[in-house]
Amino acid sequence: MPPTPRPLRKLGFLTIGLFDEADPRRGHESTLDLITLGEQLGFDSAWLRHRHLQYGISSPVAVLAAASQRTSRIHLGTAVTPLGWENPLRLAEDLATVDILSGGRLNPGFSVGPPTHYDRVRGALHPDTGEHEDFGTGRAERLLGLVRGEPASDFAGTEGIEVYSRRVQPHSPGLASRLWYGAGSLRSARWAGEHGLNLLTSSIVKAGEAGEPGESEDFAEIQRTQIRAFRAQHPHGERARVSQGLVVIPTDGASPEQRAKYQAYALARTPRTLAPQGPARMVFAPDLVGPSEEIAERLHAHAGYQEVDEVAFALPFTFDHQDYVQILTDLATRLGPALGWQPSTGHG
Repeated sequence: MPPTPRPLRKLGFLTIGLFDEADPRRGHESTLDLITLGEQLGFDSAWLRHRHLQYGISSPVAVLAAASQRTSRIHLGTAVTPLGWENPLRLAEDLATVDILSGGRLNPGFSVGPPTHYDRVRGALHPDTGEHEDFGTGRAERLLGLVRGEPASDFAGTEGIEVYSRRVQPHSPGLASRLWYGAGSLRSARWAGEHGLNLLTSSIVKAGEAGEPGESEDFAEIQRTQIRAFRAQHPHGERARVSQGLVVIPTDGASPEQRAKYQAYALARTPRTLAPQGPARMVFAPDLVGPSEEIAERLHAHAGYQEVDEVAFALPFTFDHQDYVQILTDLATRLGPALGWQPSTGHG
């Protein structure tokens, strides 16, 4: 099998951590167990996705704080935190705190845009300022500045026995270099590059407008165009970090029942991959299901994958804990090595 231009260097996984409303602890513990297993298997990173007002992890930063105390090496990320739900200053404090607790292993990913179903949640989320909230890149720039140590206040000093800082505390000096932006469009990829962020690109991209680069409706071609545009704007150029997040399900160690479940899952999601979806013309990548050698061949031929040396494969949302154990085990012991990856053993 011919090598890709960028041999796979880092292997990660992503989950949303589903739970039963009547027993939420069990689902959260399952997620923590998977992160612990990921470290044991040599994964480089584990990522959590936000699910607000749903039965998935609503507070990944809190869960990752717990994960930081059960692990010692694996990097811990959010993919992604939608900033419309957050106060950038408070989020910067939480992120720095967890980064300190983890020993510098936090990788916060974020995106911008109005909260999902904003008209239904505005009264609870932003009751007094809803009409004035900035859900664009200005909100992200506030977070970037605060994490980087720019002043949050014009006062520093002592009042009585209280000592105040101009910048967010604690300050974690390395955290800013581990900030990631979840981009799905050419414009957002360029913005991430201009601001020196790392890039998270997932299984959903926006088809390009007619006449602009990436106007193709082919997912892999669009993703490649966005990655190249990001690096063209980034201060580090070709060295700028990009992580790809496709849904990948190896079946090497799966039972016949699991294989049937996985194939049915992918088949049900196939129609949305056949043409751009909705007014925004979003393009979905097909799920990759099958033996590791077969998946490796498909990835090596994937124009987007050829641009990266880091991945955070997404776990399907609705499977059982033992399914995830099998998938993670096959990713680390079969697919990863087939892609040239070696399990991580040290910090960093």
